[in-house]
Amino acid sequence: MSIFKIFSGPSAEKLEKRGDALVAVGKWGQAKLEYEHALIKAEKAPDPAIEIKARLKKNIAATMEALAAEHLENADLLLEGANFDEARELVTIALGITTDPRLKSELEARLGQIEEGRSNQLQMEEPDPFYGLADDDDDMEEAEPGSEEEYFLALLNTLPQEVQEAYLSYGNDFQAGYIALNRGDFQSAVALLTLAMEANAGQESFIPLELATAHLHAGDPDAARSLLEPFLKARPDVLPAYQLLCEIYWEKTEFGPANALLDSVPAELKESLAVILLRGETRTRAGETEAAKAGYLDFFDTYGWNDHVARALAAVHEALGEKEKGRTLYKEMMGRCTGCGARIDPFVKHRYAELTFESGQTGTDLAELYLSLAREAPEQAALYFDRLSRIYGAQGNTMDAERFRSFAARAAKEQAMEGTS
Repeated sequence: MSIFKIFSGPSAEKLEKRGDALVAVGKWGQAKLEYEHALIKAEKAPDPAIEIKARLKKNIAATMEALAAEHLENADLLLEGANFDEARELVTIALGITTDPRLKSELEARLGQIEEGRSNQLQMEEPDPFYGLADDDDDMEEAEPGSEEEYFLALLNTLPQEVQEAYLSYGNDFQAGYIALNRGDFQSAVALLTLAMEANAGQESFIPLELATAHLHAGDPDAARSLLEPFLKARPDVLPAYQLLCEIYWEKTEFGPANALLDSVPAELKESLAVILLRGETRTRAGETEAAKAGYLDFFDTYGWNDHVARALAAVHEALGEKEKGRTLYKEMMGRCTGCGARIDPFVKHRYAELTFESGQTGTDLAELYLSLAREAPEQAALYFDRLSRIYGAQGNTMDAERFRSFAARAAKEQAMEGTS
């Protein structure tokens, strides 16, 4: 194995799993960071996988949309308390990250409501003679639009209130380090967050969690581990720390410590979705695939349907050679998305199409599915056009078969050219 591989940190696939776990608990901002780091890894790989790159780009876009929608929900809560300035800040940030026309329209309408409410509020209040002057009691100056302070506050909006308040109290080194971490400058993040931890020594804080994340991204899992193990002893209620530490154990194939860690989770968190997924992933990586399947099936028996568990279970079925069961689950996930109007996960659509194709089916529905995938993931267009060519060939439609064969060849050529540019 290359020495660079040893110190390269988690693979793109493992970072994607970490992002999936964060999505499962609604940590959209942190999930986006994991997906972006995974995409960087995938693009730098000697033999880049088209499938994972396309999936990661879709996941990044999805987390941004979820984050924008969450900002709108929080803005509405602020509006109920007539906190117009704070609500406007969230809506403005959401407008900057969403590409959904309907959400954009809703956000723009909300801006109008905010401005109207703010105007009415100002008319009812007496002018403040001290407006615009600095408050000596404030530790930090008001953020200017587009400033580091504004970006830091935007990042904090994705966190629980308790964590937001703590992060605001850690000082300038922490703020700069947390921003560097979220921008992918991991070496700077390590240096700054180390200074912040030293400055806040003697008090219980979340800084070790963020510093461990920076170390892990910077390719130093041992340093991350040395922070996370004592952190979890002091704060066993912080679920993201279990994800990070499990990732380190998986990397070192230390499945015993990973299971022991998950056994130590407080009783009130043992049945949380994040822990269920971590335990299943640990079993799968340890080769205990049947046990992983049993755990996911127990979850369904107890709690009913969940898309994240269904996706994990479908992958386990595939690993066990139970491809028809996996295909049935992917189909169910697609049907539920269609029924509620939600966007279908491209990975789910891809796996369903591939398993259906492998089963020998060549119907019109499958051809339409591959056409849809080719539009959504142009990076994999060569594969999808090849599948379409084979489907039309099996149907006896030689004209369309030849047409899509030429499309596949052209897409493969363009992709090869992009890879060398």
